[in-house]
Amino acid sequence: MNLVAQIAMAAAETEHHGNVQLETLIFGVIAMIVFAFLALVTLSYKNVANRHSAKADAWAAQHGKDGHEAGHGH
Repeated sequence: MNLVAQIAMAAAETEHHGNVQLETLIFGVIAMIVFAFLALVTLSYKNVANRHSAKADAWAAQHGKDGHEAGHGH
């Protein structure tokens, strides 16, 4: 194989590895964004659930009932 062909193959291989690394980096960044979004949604849901629970407990305390039983028709 002549020198020009070897250089061309080496350049193509380097470019391929560079693309793979870039794709891996992009995938990693997208995965982090997705996981961060899911974590925020989960925390937000828990926050809303905790506020609802606190309101139910407060209502129950005012009405002389057991908090979690009161707002759910048990």
